[in-house]
Amino acid sequence: MLGATGMAGTEYVRLLSNHPWFKLKFAVGKRSTGIPLGKAKEWPTSFQLPDDVAGITVSAPAPEKQDADIFFSCLPTEAARELEPIYAHFHPTFSDASAYRLDPDVPLMIPEVNPEQVALLEAQKTRAWRGFLVTSPNCTSVGLDLTLKPLDQAFGLKKVVVSTMQAVSGAGYLGVPSMDIIDNVIPYIESEEEKVAAESRKILGKVRGGHLEPADLDVAAMCHRVAVTDGHLESVYLETKERITPDTASDALRGFQGIPQKLKLPTAPEHPILVLDDEDRPQPRLDRYAGSVPGMSVTVGRVRRGIDDHSLKYSLLVHNTIRGAAGNAILLAELFYRMDWLERH
Repeated sequence: MLGATGMAGTEYVRLLSNHPWFKLKFAVGKRSTGIPLGKAKEWPTSFQLPDDVAGITVSAPAPEKQDADIFFSCLPTEAARELEPIYAHFHPTFSDASAYRLDPDVPLMIPEVNPEQVALLEAQKTRAWRGFLVTSPNCTSVGLDLTLKPLDQAFGLKKVVVSTMQAVSGAGYLGVPSMDIIDNVIPYIESEEEKVAAESRKILGKVRGGHLEPADLDVAAMCHRVAVTDGHLESVYLETKERITPDTASDALRGFQGIPQKLKLPTAPEHPILVLDDEDRPQPRLDRYAGSVPGMSVTVGRVRRGIDDHSLKYSLLVHNTIRGAAGNAILLAELFYRMDWLERH
């Protein structure tokens, strides 16, 4: 685990602590090198690490010496830009960082949405890596694009406009000073709107001849930071090629499943999308842990008609540090393991 002591890293460690397939071997950090992981984590949480995990000493980066089957990375962007290619040279590496998400030969994957992007790894062979690099999307994009996929399949998407209300945990432990966010909403998150638009087009694109063709889709985002600990709430307006109604859209969302559900992967929720009929849901405090695997389902509500019968409005909630970060990457690694893609690539 690269970046194991930060806020997102702590969530990875929690999810991996009792994982049926994976066992944490290395915790890699910079400021915490030489400190036991149980004393080094930065994010306050009530979860107590098992003794064998808490006792792992944080190591400095040493990819040529740290032998493991998989490395997860939630490094800050600049550290990821430097270290992830070095780790990928030696090991299969699954990254949460934004540094390489939009590189044409790097898959940007949500396991239920676009597993076919694994084909992009063939192009990575020109880098002469022994391993590979696969990325998880921005936490906002994960929730949005998981809901867009079944709607695109059923009705064809033309335009998407999303306004987000994003939890402070998305900015990291020291990301937003308390006097800035208490009793306040900040209508700006650096680079977030651009990430959501670009990543959505890549995620919903098609792989043809080993190359990715981004989706022909207009995406506009307006992102806000709000005083909520965990859980990004997003209000979506979209326009479709085919006629769409709230009932047909809700049916498409409720019925959506992907390969992880068919394979019954350990971190896969039974239903990746939950649709609520309550007129005032979803809400972060009530719904961020909804589903059979807490935090791994995206909750949708307020599904209603747009301006005509080719448009739709709805709200969604995604747990930004679980499905939007650690959980999505771990589910990706489970998919690669179960499909034998670790060995094949």
